[in-house]
Amino acid sequence: MKFYDRINELEILERIEKQSAETACFTIMVGRRRIGKTSLLLRASEGQKVLYLFVSRNSEAVLCGQFQQQASEALGLQIYGTINRFADLFEQLLIFAKSEHYTLIIDEFQDFDNINRAIFSEIQNLWDRYKDKIKLNFIVCGSIYSLMMKIFENNKEPLFGRLTSKIILKPFTISVIKNILKDYNPAYSAEDLLFLYTLTGGVSHYIALLMNAKATTFKKMLDFVTRSDSPFLNEGKDLLVSEFGRDYSIYFSILQLIAAGKTTQSEIDSIIGKNTGAYLANLENQYSLTIKNKPMFSKPESRNTNWTIGDNFLRFWFRFIYPNQTLIEMGKFDLLNLYITNHYEQYSGLMLEKYFRQKFSEEETITTIGNFWDKTGENEIDLIALNDFDKTATIAEIKRNPKKISLQTLAMKTAAIQKHLAKYEVLLKALSLNDM
Repeated sequence: MKFYDRINELEILERIEKQSAETACFTIMVGRRRIGKTSLLLRASEGQKVLYLFVSRNSEAVLCGQFQQQASEALGLQIYGTINRFADLFEQLLIFAKSEHYTLIIDEFQDFDNINRAIFSEIQNLWDRYKDKIKLNFIVCGSIYSLMMKIFENNKEPLFGRLTSKIILKPFTISVIKNILKDYNPAYSAEDLLFLYTLTGGVSHYIALLMNAKATTFKKMLDFVTRSDSPFLNEGKDLLVSEFGRDYSIYFSILQLIAAGKTTQSEIDSIIGKNTGAYLANLENQYSLTIKNKPMFSKPESRNTNWTIGDNFLRFWFRFIYPNQTLIEMGKFDLLNLYITNHYEQYSGLMLEKYFRQKFSEEETITTIGNFWDKTGENEIDLIALNDFDKTATIAEIKRNPKKISLQTLAMKTAAIQKHLAKYEVLLKALSLNDM
């Protein structure tokens, strides 16, 4: 698949590169695995003098040997003798930057934590000593969000306060997802688009897997996901086991329950058999995997809350793939396909609601967006979008089938929150697959 979008990020990286020719810059790029960080950085550094280093889980001495060779090939920098400490190599790279302007990229930077935690302190010490004397565009990127944030934003960590820029790389927007699908399937249907969004959430690697395999329709995408050699089958484990460590089984159980619709802590606690408050807090604050939702207009102290998985792919994986490990182990991939097919319509209705809330956020002039539900569960409103500049509000009912939408019923639901809408000119809308 060709390179798409990332226009804003490329502009930022270009500006940083130009600045680094005058004064050293230290940039962090964070994003979930498969989001396209490496592709973006290599694209941004095309035609530049750049040294790209990937932190694999080897010993420090082995890594340094590899990095020495790469420095020689990319920069023409000959570092003689055997170097076993990254600090010694890093100092040589900083000394080189006194006379040569170049870009240094260290990928999966957080994995130094598994090799030698002292490396972070050593980088801090050397950076503080050399940064005012060098012309270096220093970029580190990582995919384990919790570790990267700890390394750079915890005031007790040595690299706290050293950054000059921070880029958080997010999935493709809906407009980019639509452009990609149109390039590969000009006659795509709304169902094709919804499944691509539901499965990938705009993560570039997942989209590329599907497009390169010519899986551009709902059926072809589903067949690709459920075939015996599908890279999607183990993806959730590959992404999260290293994040969660030895507690991964309880985190997986919680995420499976949330994906299955058990979205309140009381429901989760009753099934798990223990208080999961600390785990839920970690999933939200430390791992950035879940979102704690409250109805729009609710008070800050309201306990009317529920949980969702923010990442579309992981939400799909924990709903359909993880609970069916037995089918996968037995090689019953046809039954896995059938299971997803039988439950997809209801599931995709919820994802269609998320699709339109995201679409409104990206494309409309609004200041606040959300949804509403009361404690009884009777009054649910799928989308509320407010524009506080011109005092307009869009209230929408979202269903796959437009024939199942009643604007009269929506108006009755809206009356329950009328006091919050008194200052707004309200527009009621019906949104369905036809409006994607």
